[in-house]
Amino acid sequence: MLVLTRKSNESVKLGDEITVTIIEVKGNSVRLGIEAPADIRVFRKELYEKIREENFRSSNLFMDEFTKIRNVLRPK
Repeated sequence: MLVLTRKSNESVKLGDEITVTIIEVKGNSVRLGIEAPADIRVFRKELYEKIREENFRSSNLFMDEFTKIRNVLRPK
């Protein structure tokens, strides 16, 4: 892990396209500004983990469950 020290209004570049700027430091909280291309999704880690978990659970559907879903969406 790379650990950097930055002050308010200082930035870090991640590659050519992403800039992370320290907006405010208040107590034990830090406000960050993130500039990234629109096609790069930015999530808080805890939300990202929930999305990954949900995607994993949904990918574990059995084939008969897919058939049931298909039959509901496209009745014969």
